[in-house]
Amino acid sequence: MLRFLGRRLLLAVPTLLGVSLIVFVTAKLVPGDPVASLVGPLAPEAARRELISRLGLDQPVAVQFGTWLWNLAQGRLGTSIQLQLPVLDVIVPAFGNTALLAFAGALIAFTGAVALGSAGAFSSRSGPRRLGSGLSFLAMSVPPYSVALLLVVVFAVGFPVLPAGGMQDPINGGGTADLLRHLILPAIAVAVIPMGVIARMLQATLAEVLSGDPITAMRARGLSRAAIAGHALHNALPSLLTIAGLQLAYLVGGVVFVETIFSWPGLGQALYNAIASRDLPLVQGGVLVIAVSFVVINIVVDGAHALIDPRVRR
Repeated sequence: MLRFLGRRLLLAVPTLLGVSLIVFVTAKLVPGDPVASLVGPLAPEAARRELISRLGLDQPVAVQFGTWLWNLAQGRLGTSIQLQLPVLDVIVPAFGNTALLAFAGALIAFTGAVALGSAGAFSSRSGPRRLGSGLSFLAMSVPPYSVALLLVVVFAVGFPVLPAGGMQDPINGGGTADLLRHLILPAIAVAVIPMGVIARMLQATLAEVLSGDPITAMRARGLSRAAIAGHALHNALPSLLTIAGLQLAYLVGGVVFVETIFSWPGLGQALYNAIASRDLPLVQGGVLVIAVSFVVINIVVDGAHALIDPRVRR
């Protein structure tokens, strides 16, 4: 198991190097002038040149990338141009808020997916199977920002029972209860697509397991439905774990629109503001953190998969 994880960690190194290069180059391709966003378009040329030199933007691109990579190896992501704060000081609390939203969304998605997929697979009638397939397909087809806007219209405007944005009430806010009230709508919005994907995969996997010879033999021996269901879920667990891990990684990186709509102070909203203001260090740091999260989640999922199924370690 340790050798398996060691190989996965070694493979992650070139992946992260490649990701860092792509992040750096992509940030350079973002249209706009970061210097103009700081000093203004009418600033004297001497002020512009001084700022360009201080930011290192007058160096060749290869030198800029080498400097950024060297600072990255030392745990320094630079300074936000717009906020004049260390990028880590901006990213860490924002990523914590995104992780909270992603965890809540994952909890809703996994719970709903297991319910939908199991209901469709274990039902002996065609009606529940078709209903489960239809609901999962619908969940996969609806964009998260459309779900977010619909939830705001229904539950924050039409029937104002839940807040429409933020993490706490600015007047009477505070405490866990208030945080949960603000978390419900964005968590549902980000959970819809992963729930549909996982439910569809789970139903297909369970249907394949239930049609196999081991399940037929268990039925012939007169085992209870609960025992058969437990065996089928155990056999479907590796596939479910893999797709669930991928969807969790999607949740971490795909909440930009939802965070913007609900004014959730997470990494997605920070990246949106950074792109709008051409804050390159913050864009690079934020995208890199999301990429590292993908790699870490995949390593954890691979480790859990290998723990469940020892054949994967070979």
